[in-house]
Formats: sequence, structure tokens, C-alpha cells
Amino acid sequence: MFRKVHLYLTALCAGITTVIILVMSLLYLFLSEKELYETQYRSFQNDINTIATSLEQQSVISMEWLSKMESRSGYTFYALDNDVPFLYNRLTSLSANPDMPDLLSSCLDAYKNSFEYTYIQEELNNGGLYNTCFHSEFPFNPAGGKHEYYAGVIELEKNAASLQIVILSPLQFLQEQIMRQRIRFLLIGVTAIVLLTLFSFFFTGRVLQPVIESRRQQTAFVAAASHELRTPLAVILSAAECCRNAEKENRIRFLDTIRQESEFMSSLVNDMLTLSASDSHSFSMHPCPVELDTLLINTSEAFEPLAAKKKQSLSVSLPENALPPCTADGERIVQLLSILLHNAISYTPEGGCIELSLTHKKNRFYLSVSDNGPGIPAEDRKKIFERFYRAEKSRSAKGHFGLGLSIASEIVKLHHGSITVGERVGGGSVFTVALP
Repeated sequence: MFRKVHLYLTALCAGITTVIILVMSLLYLFLSEKELYETQYRSFQNDINTIATSLEQQSVISMEWLSKMESRSGYTFYALDNDVPFLYNRLTSLSANPDMPDLLSSCLDAYKNSFEYTYIQEELNNGGLYNTCFHSEFPFNPAGGKHEYYAGVIELEKNAASLQIVILSPLQFLQEQIMRQRIRFLLIGVTAIVLLTLFSFFFTGRVLQPVIESRRQQTAFVAAASHELRTPLAVILSAAECCRNAEKENRIRFLDTIRQESEFMSSLVNDMLTLSASDSHSFSMHPCPVELDTLLINTSEAFEPLAAKKKQSLSVSLPENALPPCTADGERIVQLLSILLHNAISYTPEGGCIELSLTHKKNRFYLSVSDNGPGIPAEDRKKIFERFYRAEKSRSAKGHFGLGLSIASEIVKLHHGSITVGERVGGGSVFTVALP
């Protein structure tokens, strides 16, 4: 299931980013190409204006001047004197390109009939060589498709004579530049999409890890809870069946067994409900200033009878100086200490010693519960706070389900503290809780 979700999320993330990249790239290419065409067109207009100004000062349009202007600007010049082509065009341009007459004819037709153009007309009243001179520029494509040329027409009139200069600027180089830009963007876009797909696959995998881990823990929790509940339920059902035909004395013994197993089940269910409340963030907390030394003394006194039953010594170590109050939930701290003390008493052999201590350093309180029991192996210390986890040697019928330390860890987290377990000098284990 999670594999499909992983693939779906990867496809979704990659698809969204791909669409964004495509839209932004196409928009950029459109604006960039438009700007390139407009820049080229403005440059062409400026050149035509310069050429027109130069023509106004020419009394004779020579072949040498036309050749020099073509080689300098890269444009194609076509001159007509009273609608008669110059000899230059027949000797050079027309011979080099047989289609040039048709091209220029189409350009003039477009200039006269098809395009709505604006032109600049200058009346020469300062003693110039021509009476009037005006020029016009327009995009031109003889095939009727995308523009392949920028065309400019300069008209000079003097008395009854007229001179026309048609100038064509091919856009082949500009279109090749645009094509190279499109190819570069295509390669960059494909590379970016591939990298984003890989990143999406990795990122969604990392995002799903907590969900997968939570599902794994939930499955393990349900399986472990079912296992823990199955044994006392089987004992209860067996004892209830035996009660039917048992004598009075045996019936009382069977009823005691049912009561004992029911208490174990009630304890397990309560612990599971506590952890469920923690998972749903409904773990109640009522922080207020509390005296931790008082809580330690009261809790140790409550567990003294249980420790005395196993002939264990239970001591409390407090600092000599007065301690400031700690902002915490007093009931939860008592629950935390009860869990640690109950574990210590349960797993410490008869005649052992258990110590409960409190210290205060650098604005932090340190609560510790130590015992001289069998201790906890180093490989088990990292897992000891997991739900239903118990070391192999402690899997005995002592009323422990492996949830107490998980609850203790949740209580510490709610107080923004930390809990660690270490080895006591001389053997045993030490649980240390740090509270701000």
C-alpha cells in the first residue's frame, strides 16, 4: 500500500513541478522571443533612418555606395529609379538569387497594398537635394506565414523624379538564435524534470517514513496487546469453566484466579488507554509549581510496604539546601516515579537496595531511581522505552506488560524533559529524569 502511495505522491509532486516549469519556461520563451524580435526591429528602424538621412545627402546613388552599404549592414538593397531597377541589382543581387525579382515585387506589393504602416515624412526646406523623403518599415514574409524579413522602403522625390530603395533584413540568424535558445531550454527543462522526479521520490519517501513507522508501531502494538490479553482471557475462561462443577473450596480458588487475572487485564487496558491519549495529543496536563522533594518523600513512603515485603531497603537522597519549586504536573510526576519504583522493586532481588534521589543543577532538576538488580544490557537500553518491549530475562509473570516505561517517557516528553537509563556502579541500573 505504501509503495503505491509513494509512487502516487512522487507522480503528483513531479507532475505539479513539471507543469510549473513548462508554464514558466514557455512564458519566458514567449517574452524573450518577443523582446528579441522587438529589439531587432527597433535596430532595423534606426538603421533605416540612418540610411535615409545619408541618402538625402547623396546626389548620385552609385553601385559602390550600394555595395558598401550591403556589406556593412548585412542587408539586401534594391533600388528603383522611377520604378526602373538599378543596373546594380541586375548585376549582383538578381544574379545571385534568381528569385529576387519575385521577392522584391512581393515586398513592394505588400508595401503599397497590404500593410497598414506609419511613415515619417520630412519636408526639406533647408536647401536639401530632395523635396521630400520618407521611409517605412514592416515585417514581411512572402509565403504569408511567420515573418522571415524586416523590410524598409525609402522614397525620395525631387520634382517629377522619384527614387525608391527597398531594404530587406533576413531574420534567419535571429530565428537560429531563438531555435538554439529553445533547445537549451528543452535540455535544461528535461534535466530539471528528471532531477525533480528523483528529488520527489526521495522527499516523499522521507515524508512517508514517519507514517510507515507509525503504522508499524501500531501493528506491533495491536499484535502485542492481543498477545498479552489472550493469556489472562484464556485463564479466566478456563477458571470460569472449572467453577461450574468445582467444590466450594476450589471454587473460591478459581474465583481468586479470575479476580487476579482481571486486575492484570484492567491494568493493561488502563496503560493502553493512557498511551492512546498520548498518541491523540489528549494526554491531560495541569502544570503548576510543585515541591519535588515532597513528592519524592510521599512516593517513597507509599512504596515502602512493597519494598519491605521483599526485604529491600528503599532510601531517599535530597540536597541539603532548599530547592526552588518546579513547574510541572504533580500527579504525572508521581505516576512517573511510581512506574520507576515499581519496576525497580519488581526486578531487584530480595535483600536488594533501591535509592531515590533529587538534585538541582543549572536550572534543571534531576530525579534518579537506582537499584542493584540484574541491570539492563546495553543493547536493550535503546529499546527499553518502546511499547511492550521487555528484555528476555524479565519475561515472567510479574504483572508487567512492557508499557510502564513507555508511559514514563511520554510523561517526560510532555514536561519537555529527558529520561535516560544507565548502569549503576557495582551492578544494577539507574533511570535519570531531567526536568526544566
